[in-house]
Amino acid sequence: MSTLLKDIYSKELFNGFSLILNEVVPSFNKNRFIQLIFDKEWQAKELKERMSHASYVLSVFLSSDYRKSVVQVKKIISLLQERGIKEKTIEYMFIPDFIEKQGINYFEESVELIETVTQFTSCEYAVRPFIIRFGNRMMKQMHLWSLHKSHHVRRLASEGSRPRLPWAIALPGFKKDPLPVLPILENLKNDPSEYVRRSVANNLNDIAKDHPGIVISIVKEWSKHSKETDEILKHGCRTLLKNGNTQVLSNFGFKEAKKILMINFRILTPKVKTGHSLEFSFTLHNTNNKKENIRIEYGLYYLRQGGQHSRKVFKISERTIVPNEKIDIKRKQSFKLITTRTFYEGEHKLSIIINGQERAVKKFHLLV
Repeated sequence: MSTLLKDIYSKELFNGFSLILNEVVPSFNKNRFIQLIFDKEWQAKELKERMSHASYVLSVFLSSDYRKSVVQVKKIISLLQERGIKEKTIEYMFIPDFIEKQGINYFEESVELIETVTQFTSCEYAVRPFIIRFGNRMMKQMHLWSLHKSHHVRRLASEGSRPRLPWAIALPGFKKDPLPVLPILENLKNDPSEYVRRSVANNLNDIAKDHPGIVISIVKEWSKHSKETDEILKHGCRTLLKNGNTQVLSNFGFKEAKKILMINFRILTPKVKTGHSLEFSFTLHNTNNKKENIRIEYGLYYLRQGGQHSRKVFKISERTIVPNEKIDIKRKQSFKLITTRTFYEGEHKLSIIINGQERAVKKFHLLV
């Protein structure tokens, strides 16, 4: 069985979907539908290309009158649910793509359809062109959705308005000024659903990349209201924490740890081949007469194509270390080949970070 995510768009999926379309679309031609889906370019298409292509083929068979196709899509969703296909169905995200592509000129009809479809498969990508095109009008709708009875719709209000949602078009207006998003996050900060609260945290983390001061102010305002809200803030500040922001670190109890000594820092594999792992170890010693909260991280300085280095921070742990305690730490960092990073042969570097402060840097050589 294929392990590629793009292969969720399988013949089995579309054969089953054809049975649904046969009940919804007059004179539906299954053979033609399958033939159009699996065209001669299909194998070369990546995940989003396959999704977009399936969306286009769907539009060929649904009514050319968008208002009538809205009724058809609602019927499709209803039939899928009747057959036991429930929520979180990523393989059906070509349906939101259909709304995005075909419904952008029909605000009311598309908003109503998005509210229905997102309770089956998320419309977080589909809403973004509507935010860009309709601005305040769409944000008023997003605000209403943040009060919706369905946690899927409430999450859409937060996730869809993220300034930097991965794999989606950016919202440059919110990257420049995120203030229109904040009332939505305020509504959802105490949401009973962890699924929704985690989206709030992701939205805050996006905002922090462009406007750290805004998020720091939110941290001060929201802190210690509840355990759940504190968890939102911690996750929402993960970029600020990795960047060593002293205000945020202090808010979460990680002060400057001058009395925490780092000793015996060693690179155990000074030469690493791709496909293998870097191994390193070090010891922390609390020389203070009181316990300390410590956040332990390491920074990996990847060699880039131009000879410069780019640091990525990885968290090891957060813990309390009592007076005179010593902690021995040994870790591995994989250099398994992945599609999202290109490794370059040569000198890389590794640093140890305690409460946001880089303590020491050592070099190692990567063999590609």
